[in-house]
Amino acid sequence: MAIVKSTGISGPQRGLAEQVFSRAAGAPLVPGNDVHLLRDARENYPAWLSAIHLARRSVLFENYIIEDDDVGRTFAEALEARARDGVRVCVLYDWLGCQGTASSRFWRRLREAGVEVRCFNPFQFDRPLAWLGRNHRKTLTVDGEVGFVSGLCVSHKWVGDPEKHVAPWRDTGLAIRGPAVADLVRAFAQGWATVGTPLDEEGCLSARAPEPMGDVALRVVAGVPWSAGLFRVDQLIASLARKRLWLTDAYFVGTAAYVQALRAASRDGVDVRLLVPGSSDIPALRPLTQAGYRPLLEAGIRVYEWNGTMLHAKTAVADGLWARVGSSNLNPASWLGNSEIDVAVEDVHFAQQMESMYQQDLEHATEVVLSGRDRRLMSTNPRPLPRSRRGGPGRRGSMSRAAAGAVRLGNTVGAAVTNHRELGRTESKVVFGAGVVPLALAGVALWWPQVVAVPAALLCAWAGIALWSRAVRLRRQEAEAPEARGPLPEREVPPRPAAVAPELLTEAEPRNTPEAEQQQP
Repeated sequence: MAIVKSTGISGPQRGLAEQVFSRAAGAPLVPGNDVHLLRDARENYPAWLSAIHLARRSVLFENYIIEDDDVGRTFAEALEARARDGVRVCVLYDWLGCQGTASSRFWRRLREAGVEVRCFNPFQFDRPLAWLGRNHRKTLTVDGEVGFVSGLCVSHKWVGDPEKHVAPWRDTGLAIRGPAVADLVRAFAQGWATVGTPLDEEGCLSARAPEPMGDVALRVVAGVPWSAGLFRVDQLIASLARKRLWLTDAYFVGTAAYVQALRAASRDGVDVRLLVPGSSDIPALRPLTQAGYRPLLEAGIRVYEWNGTMLHAKTAVADGLWARVGSSNLNPASWLGNSEIDVAVEDVHFAQQMESMYQQDLEHATEVVLSGRDRRLMSTNPRPLPRSRRGGPGRRGSMSRAAAGAVRLGNTVGAAVTNHRELGRTESKVVFGAGVVPLALAGVALWWPQVVAVPAALLCAWAGIALWSRAVRLRRQEAEAPEARGPLPEREVPPRPAAVAPELLTEAEPRNTPEAEQQQP
């Protein structure tokens, strides 16, 4: 692996290090791929639509948010057209992500056209907390030959509004051709099977699907709840990086373990940088995010805030050798709670493209620094982007954003109570607000006990009824099939067969690709 080689590890130790990476990620290294970097919706959406129009066998599409607007209807029409022509089209959308974005009529129209539509993890009365785990993936695979992985949802927000001078959301995606696309099909099948009948994976692959299409090696890291595969990878990268580690994240929450890894890397001379949104689609989360800047800045990590509309990309690039693009944010919700998917590319040319794009992004960002005797946070740009050009807040936050804010709040309040670290000035509002809440609850409980007791009683009743309902359902299943085995845990993406060494791969025959898919930033 490229970043392992850069550390000077050789011989049997290198093989062991690569094995450690494969086990940490839960994904093997797959050689023989062609990878194109796609910037923003202007390059991602046309490439997606072009691939859908050329589909001959299958279209597998999953996304956290699909909105019934001009963008969503364009994709719906493309999917409907392929379904009417006999192509198997499967769409998996997230129940929470699509709350309020698309009506039942939107999904009904897709089904009437022959599209197979499934909703991931809708709310169930007997599983009160199950809805917290979401499918946050954004993938599209066509015929098992071409696949797309990104942070982009399907919404006008990623396109912007030129008439109102609102720029598009900043985001990054990949177009992949080669054997690794089969891993994307396998990942989609895992999520599809949690909702209904399993997917016929082989039936979704063309004869050309396993053929090598390039010389890029990559890993498809398909995370499922509580697997923490990407978290382990991010920790390893922070430990192995020797020169540069440049991160972009939409909802960064510096958990203690990860922040410590970044601080240790910076103090060892690694150029660690973090690019985050300057204005979030949920304004209430901004002070919570800023509260985590101080420990990073004090360790020499450079923090930048994006000056445009929402920065939604989730990327990393290390030492000009390794890069990651996908749906996972650097926070516990993505690492542990959600189903996510990321692609870790181990190729010098691609990593250099990522570094070049990162430097371009920094030209439109403001660096945050510590200044003065009291080491206050301040911006290096006295003229931030006008509010009118930042775009409006979203109508609804994702679980990733909500969990990010909850964890940041918990970290700050925990530090205030236990005094395990020094709090910064930016955290004063968070601590003050955290103090107001228990005082208010105490006052309500003293003056109107029933206001506290009744909701608590209702929650306990709900929990009890939910458990009883679940028990009755299990008893019925046992009575209907007494000899059947118990339910299996949600399976992870099965491992691929051992990859063939790159030097043994034969050169793929040239193929024609749609013009839209050949575009690079």
